Amino acid sequence: MKARRVAAFLALSASWSLAQAQSFPGKPIRVIVPSIAGSSPDVRVRQIAPKLSEAVGQPVIVDNRPGANGAIAAQQAAKAAPDGHTLFFALINNAVNDLLNPDSCCRLNHELAPVVHFTVTPLAMVVHPSVAASSLKEFVQLAKSKPGALTYSSGGPGSATQLLGEWIKSASGISVLEVPYKSVGAEIPDLLAGQVTAGYLVPNAIAPHVRAGKLRALAVAGPARVPVFRDVPTMAEAGLPGVEASVWNGYFVPAGTPQPIIQVLNRELLRTFSAPEVREQVAATGGEIVGGRPEEFAAFIRSEIAKWGKVIADAGIKLQ
Repeated sequence: MKARRVAAFLALSASWSLAQAQSFPGKPIRVIVPSIAGSSPDVRVRQIAPKLSEAVGQPVIVDNRPGANGAIAAQQAAKAAPDGHTLFFALINNAVNDLLNPDSCCRLNHELAPVVHFTVTPLAMVVHPSVAASSLKEFVQLAKSKPGALTYSSGGPGSATQLLGEWIKSASGISVLEVPYKSVGAEIPDLLAGQVTAGYLVPNAIAPHVRAGKLRALAVAGPARVPVFRDVPTMAEAGLPGVEASVWNGYFVPAGTPQPIIQVLNRELLRTFSAPEVREQVAATGGEIVGGRPEEFAAFIRSEIAKWGKVIADAGIKLQ
């Protein structure tokens, strides 16, 4: 008797969730972005928003909530109703936050459920032209000859740029001073002015300056070279095998969102990703569209947390 009641309840729940999905969305969709308007993540979301709006027949509103390395936006998203009308555009910073300061209110794969992986983009190492190094090998030699004299910019504690900068120091045995900034990209004026020696940024943020000779690209921290910097070697090619760091992003919803609604969002977002102009724009910035199913994105998040946890432990990286 009890088994029949449970089966009936599950059938009713499934029917209710399916009915919800069939009428979804019933109001505008909000996408919470953990960075300022005009930033790379914001541009990615605004690139997709009109296409998603057209696909689902509802306005898509971009809500920028920067601060605390992405934690403020994650908290806001996790508090939202689990009905699919609030999406969270998570970044690598959110996964690192979960590793360093796990907050049970808003962890990826827990209080926030994955919908779809959007893009992955390797970071590129650049230096000011005044630096007497035209390759990563020469930079390492210079740093070893002048311990503590060179500097690198980061987006602050726990940022991907800090993790990569500290990883390179550990892997190459050099002493380079970190100069933290409030957000990724904020260091570009100081890099151009030579106030900071080196930086680690996404290719599209620095490509114009490299082409103009205002910055020099030494290596790309990805598994392969990128079209934006065809002549720039990977870290492995430049002498640091295994050192790879890419920024990534993707869409999440509050935990408890019915699976049929997640499936609708996954399907419609994948359709927007496949638009030729979207693929071309992402490729032009040095990125790659990933896509896939929610469970594949969840597995990727787990692998990233495991990877960076090992790097932090092995390199003895201090994040506070």
